[in-house]
Amino acid sequence: MDTSSVDTRVGTSSSETLVDKVEDERLVPSTDFGFLPVPKRLRYDPNKPFHFGLLLNASFGFASTFTVANLYYCQPLLIEFSKSFDITYDEVALIATLIQAGYATGLMLISPLGDLVRRRQLVLLLVFASTTLTIGLAITPNLRAFEAICFLIGVVNVTPQILMPLAADLATPERRASALSMVLSGLLFGVLIARVLAGVIGNFNTWRIVYYMAIGVQCFVLVGAYFILPDYPAKNHDLTYFKIMFSMAKYAVTEPLVIQTAFINVASSACYTAFWVTLTFLLGGAPYHYSTLDIGLFGLVGILGVLVGPFIGRLIDRLIPWYATLVATFLLLAFQAVQAAAGGINVSAVVIVCFGLDLSRQMQQVSLATRVLSISTAARARLNAILILSSFIGQVVGSSIGTEVFVRHGWRACALLMLSLYGFQLAMLLLRGPHCPRTHWFGWAGGFEARKSVLKAREKDGVFSEVNQTDSSLQAEKKTEGSLDQTTASRDAPNDA
Repeated sequence: MDTSSVDTRVGTSSSETLVDKVEDERLVPSTDFGFLPVPKRLRYDPNKPFHFGLLLNASFGFASTFTVANLYYCQPLLIEFSKSFDITYDEVALIATLIQAGYATGLMLISPLGDLVRRRQLVLLLVFASTTLTIGLAITPNLRAFEAICFLIGVVNVTPQILMPLAADLATPERRASALSMVLSGLLFGVLIARVLAGVIGNFNTWRIVYYMAIGVQCFVLVGAYFILPDYPAKNHDLTYFKIMFSMAKYAVTEPLVIQTAFINVASSACYTAFWVTLTFLLGGAPYHYSTLDIGLFGLVGILGVLVGPFIGRLIDRLIPWYATLVATFLLLAFQAVQAAAGGINVSAVVIVCFGLDLSRQMQQVSLATRVLSISTAARARLNAILILSSFIGQVVGSSIGTEVFVRHGWRACALLMLSLYGFQLAMLLLRGPHCPRTHWFGWAGGFEARKSVLKAREKDGVFSEVNQTDSSLQAEKKTEGSLDQTTASRDAPNDA
């Protein structure tokens, strides 16, 4: 079957979608896993597209919150683990490392499956596996078993990375950034709330209660996914798993926009991680000397920035995503400059930076993801996997280099290093203009217009035909689904070969 026949967004109402022409019955299954019935209202119908409303979008964010949280419950509990298993701090640190190593493995090997199998089945399977494994964490008295389960927990907790491309498929182009921002807000909220919940519960009760709580929450997510998550046909029936993996590698080294975004993402993630990792050292030492509880409360400031994220998505929906990235990068520069100037002098500067970095980082991530996921509807899971892997690499780099520089040279040297990395991100962004053709490595063709509505009006009037001919990111987003699928399938054929 031709890839383009199933490469479409559910949110569109276009009668020209190629999915409407598909006769293959396997695209409209009535069961999950061959035995579990799909609720009738959630079954795929090409003639009646699903409405991707606020409730469904919020449920994606909720699921992201309490699945990604499994990766971070352990971090405030490491001391409790060392007491419970009677091991040293050096040994207990391996637990957090194993979870992150498992997560990297899952990003690489599982998240690209979103381009190959039905996402509803994949999400249900991953949440079920995660819930089952969490039971093992809660009851096992054996350290080696606990470590092995931690690695497997990391592998299967990539549900948010399945939901992100699915949200991009379900949402209309006019709401795509808003949809992505809500899922991303849920993910970031999960990272922050997991540490707070685990720290508070672990402080007043046994650490195993944290995992019992996680079991209950994940059961709720599993049941909710069964009754809320719409079914959607698998993509790329003509490809195998190994071809999917090979094409993902080709996108990572041959697609100019993907490479540009990956470099920006690595640097931005390194800066963001370095700030939060070294914040504990900064606030715990002179002149602040704050307690662990006081330092933990700064995470709540970051949560405020995350909660504003969905409103930022609405702004990005009105702009060419490149301009949203530009604004976000300038804001990151400005807030990091505040940190470099006064972070170790006045606590109010730290509070401002905590809020500003979370807000600006989220705006940057959503705008970058909106651009990259518009490249190909058939390869969104692979493209998203590249983005998340680049963020993961940045986290590893930022935590190690940031800590090293802070310990050796102090808070200001660390802040200035991160400031220079934000400057690098700005330079990388300016290499390609807002309407640079997809296949060009450098350039500013297509003008400087920032508003989507203006460009859409020009295209209707035939004034902006030059941009259409260059196949800019706006064109890829605004084309009707049928014509977009044809363009994408023909251009991406070498990648999917």
